[in-house]
Amino acid sequence: MITEASRTLIETWRLGFVATADADGQVNLSPKGTFIVVDQHTLGFAEMRSPNTVRNIHVRPEVEINFIDILSRKGIRLLGNARVENRNSEAFERLFPDFAALWPDLTDLFNAVVLIEVSACRPLMSPVYEKGASEAELRALWKQKIQDLPA
Repeated sequence: MITEASRTLIETWRLGFVATADADGQVNLSPKGTFIVVDQHTLGFAEMRSPNTVRNIHVRPEVEINFIDILSRKGIRLLGNARVENRNSEAFERLFPDFAALWPDLTDLFNAVVLIEVSACRPLMSPVYEKGASEAELRALWKQKIQDLPA
């Protein structure tokens, strides 16, 4: 189940890293930046330029997706089965307005919507917390690092 805290993380950061595998077990890891939470059990992303991900899902629907809050170094791992809903499908038409509202300039690039039925949602956390770091300290540290990046 996708908890409210997980929904917040996904909707704040949107960038998820999707792991798939082909028939031979060759892994493909691909960042996707168009995630939405459809409901408590379903995630979706708009598919654009992802031929390997789509091909792998058709062969092996099992996926893992990681989302990370880059400031707190906390995140989630979602496991589930994915399916590709092409532009002419009912699911694509139903969800298209949700994606278009968030990414109106990209809609002509959407080939499909990939829906993931989530079977597990597990926390991720940096080992630095085991050494006593606080979330406030990490957020301040990483905010400063971002501010210090060259323009």
